[in-house]
Amino acid sequence: MTDIENAKKVETYRSGIFTFQVGVDLQKIEPLLQRVEDAHARFASVPILPDIATRLEREVVVSSVFGTNTIEGGTLTEEETAAVIDAEIANEEKEKRVLNIRKAYLKAGSFADICIEGNKGTPKGEGLVVGLQARMITDLHSIITNELTHPQNIPGQYRDNQKGQLTKVGDAEHGGIYTPPKCRDDIDLLIKQYLEWINSPELSQLSPLIRASLAHYYFERIHPFWDGNGRVGRVLEAVVLKCAGYKYAPFALSRYYLEHIDEYFAVFNLARKAEESKEENPNTVFIEFFLKGMLNVLNLLHDRVNRIIAMLLYETTLNDKLQRKDINIRQYTIINNLLPHGVEHQVNYLQSQAWYSGLYQKLTPKTRARDLKGLAEEGLIYITEDKKVKLLVP
Repeated sequence: MTDIENAKKVETYRSGIFTFQVGVDLQKIEPLLQRVEDAHARFASVPILPDIATRLEREVVVSSVFGTNTIEGGTLTEEETAAVIDAEIANEEKEKRVLNIRKAYLKAGSFADICIEGNKGTPKGEGLVVGLQARMITDLHSIITNELTHPQNIPGQYRDNQKGQLTKVGDAEHGGIYTPPKCRDDIDLLIKQYLEWINSPELSQLSPLIRASLAHYYFERIHPFWDGNGRVGRVLEAVVLKCAGYKYAPFALSRYYLEHIDEYFAVFNLARKAEESKEENPNTVFIEFFLKGMLNVLNLLHDRVNRIIAMLLYETTLNDKLQRKDINIRQYTIINNLLPHGVEHQVNYLQSQAWYSGLYQKLTPKTRARDLKGLAEEGLIYITEDKKVKLLVP
């Protein structure tokens, strides 16, 4: 066995032996790992101008906050989540949950900046000078659960189960119920050992993609808080990825987890049960799931950047045509009102909109038809035989 394959066994005070291990078939996952790294390289090579970065950042934040909040029982829709983030005002607890996660993301970004700066020039294989830290964990939990109602949870403090008081994670539908370590002494010990292990020279030799998924998985196995463990674990995963230079994707993974929620919960238990059965490389199933998520997210981000670039080019063309008076202000208004809602619309939908009716309140149907025909002649729209208006975005 190599050092990387060696397991770190921790004897707790009351919870028995707890094992940290890489536990992955590196040969089996290598093709998938390479595909993720190639996708990241392709995405990173796209020039992302400030306007594009701003749009992409907002979209990712809204989508990922919605994802991780919904996984943990949040009830706001994605549109409501966006409105809360934009307003930065929380009047109800369900809105506080959203802003708390957003603040945790900002804190995670600060942690990642510290990690990147602290590890500059560190030779590979010598461990991390600055890696995940205990203060990171408690600070993130404090932010995420601040002012949220829970009978036992105290922001930033680990739980301490009293005699006969069990914490149970999961359900039968997703592979079974898991009872994590119970007492505060065990949790303190395991968090200390977890951090030493995840920041160790042996682990630093691995791809950050593997380290990030292991950081996520074993944090959830310890499950140190009464509430907020899932949200904290996903942010810790993101910190590891951001420290390694991954942008946007670390938080975007939360939406992938939501969209594959049954598998997300199941792979935790599959890996745990494989370890209990003493199977070789028990964590492979969880890491494969994570890598598939990263590949999906990176490809979607790459496609989205290309679409944003196309939209910006379209908007520039639209503005130029207005300035040259190739189109009139009514035609310009039509496109501007349709753009935020996609590139294809039924003519009936257009005609049902109050803003559209207002444009032609004192004008004839011929003028309406002439305006649409003019937009088509300028190459801005195409009207299909089944009466759909398609915006001709490149």
